[in-house]
Amino acid sequence: MVKALPAEFYQTFLSDAAKERKPSPIRGLYPLEAKPGVISLLAGKPNSTTFPLDGVKLTARDPSSSSPVEIEIGGAQLQEGLQYGPTAGLPCLLEWVYGLQELEHGRKKGEGWRASIGSGSQDLIYKAINAIVNPGEPVLVESPVYAGVLPMFEALHCEMIEVDTDAYGISADSLRKVLENWPASKPKPKVLYTVPYGCNPTGMTATQERREAVLALAREHNFLILEDDPYYYLYYGIGARAPSYFALEAQQPEVGRVLRFDSLSKILSSGIRIGFLCGPEPIMTVIDMHTAVASLQTPSLTQTITYAILNAWGYVGFKKHTESVSQFYREKRDVFESAMKKHLNGLAEWTSPEAGMFIWFKLVLNSPDGEDDSEALVRTKAYERGVLALPGTIFLPNGRKTAYVRAAFSLLPEPDVNEAVKRLRDTILDARQASA
Repeated sequence: MVKALPAEFYQTFLSDAAKERKPSPIRGLYPLEAKPGVISLLAGKPNSTTFPLDGVKLTARDPSSSSPVEIEIGGAQLQEGLQYGPTAGLPCLLEWVYGLQELEHGRKKGEGWRASIGSGSQDLIYKAINAIVNPGEPVLVESPVYAGVLPMFEALHCEMIEVDTDAYGISADSLRKVLENWPASKPKPKVLYTVPYGCNPTGMTATQERREAVLALAREHNFLILEDDPYYYLYYGIGARAPSYFALEAQQPEVGRVLRFDSLSKILSSGIRIGFLCGPEPIMTVIDMHTAVASLQTPSLTQTITYAILNAWGYVGFKKHTESVSQFYREKRDVFESAMKKHLNGLAEWTSPEAGMFIWFKLVLNSPDGEDDSEALVRTKAYERGVLALPGTIFLPNGRKTAYVRAAFSLLPEPDVNEAVKRLRDTILDARQASA
């Protein structure tokens, strides 16, 4: 039997802003409408008979055969999708999430956690950070780190404590060193942010050994893990996929230190903006309060469309679809890496990613001072030659110089990949010659 941490445990983790949040005076009463026999005069919902949409028809691919599947949304299902809905998400989609998390991570309802639907996982990450972190507090972030979270921590004037990463993911040794040498007079960080599969930008995937060590440190030093996992279903490594933090936590004496962020952006549609967060109930409650005052809810219609597709596929169809998507990106990686081997041999160094859509490589510029810097080369010289990538410095919290570059291989056809990498080769050779 899984033992959950008690609700009072999270009081020290909630930010001051989260503690001051109050339930929406209207939305907080919505559950009372469900009592049989109640005639509700509560909600200011528009009458759905005035909405002009009578039906929605979709054509999706059958994951088993790639043949088209017609999906029609109408009647009560459409009415639910056109109307205001529960802050945490439509019940049908939430139940699908609970079923998925049990199948994929072995986590069941009733273990002290619950799920909420968000407008993409980015929306939920922002709300979770604001629910936990106070202005000026220290936070642990793997480095290099997903650049999208840097503005969130910067806006709170957080002290970002970098934890090293390598080809095996986040370094538990680096994390342990940071925590064991933490000043006794200073409160330790309450949260660690990490992307464990196909990390953006490095493409690295954390091993099970690393994850288990990090979980042990979370318990020993009392911090929460923000497990941002948008590339979980884009794993294409040869070996078995390592369990998530969310799954591994169930093997701990107590559960409740992991907040898991999932996204459908990479496998269903990035434009539909659907993600979901699974975490301890006390934290989920204040996150839902944030949503209630910020946007009321994630749009019901996009949730309805998402559920209609997922329900038509079933969990077996969903798994087949994600396997197809991951194979697609494996082939894209192979094409890009082949071009790098052809054009950048001796000019760049990299480790082959096992998940995601990025390659993180180090330029070998042979600078006279020994400090190769990708910033000027990528932003100016490479761009002038007609190739655009991201210099590694934007993924480093302290913005220090680095020779690394992030390249995304998700979109380009093979001829464009070869031409882009060739242009990068020419740029590097020019830079070497200029500094000789």
